[in-house]
Amino acid sequence: MATIVVPLIILWSSGVDIELVPALFGGALVVGGTGLVAWTVKLFVTIGRGTLAPWDATTRLVVRGPYRHVRNPMITGVALSLAGEAAVFGSIPLLIFLGSFVAVNAVYFLLVEEPGLSRRFGTDYERYKANVGRWLPRLRPWTPES
Repeated sequence: MATIVVPLIILWSSGVDIELVPALFGGALVVGGTGLVAWTVKLFVTIGRGTLAPWDATTRLVVRGPYRHVRNPMITGVALSLAGEAAVFGSIPLLIFLGSFVAVNAVYFLLVEEPGLSRRFGTDYERYKANVGRWLPRLRPWTPES
């Protein structure tokens, strides 16, 4: 929805002009962002033993792959894809949507997601939260044993 449907609606309602260099750069962002989202979804299913859906939430805390560097790599992947789409299409409205997407998620994670994870995973999540940034990635991966 956030990376295909809404951008298509925005692009359909605004003029689109595609230039080669921004399109190539944007395409790389879309591919990277989509790959990151796919990786995190796979980790949710295989390690977390659940899905993104609230009615089938993960039952285990996922601290593997990109989650060792940043707490919200899935949102980072979606944001990269949106930024790439904005670059490909030279779309200011898509950049505005990206800003809105990031702002809404920043509030949601602070007020809803993180308190819920603290309740579900207790001290394991609190320790993880103390060592891994919400949005800014660690250069060196964190391991629960460290």
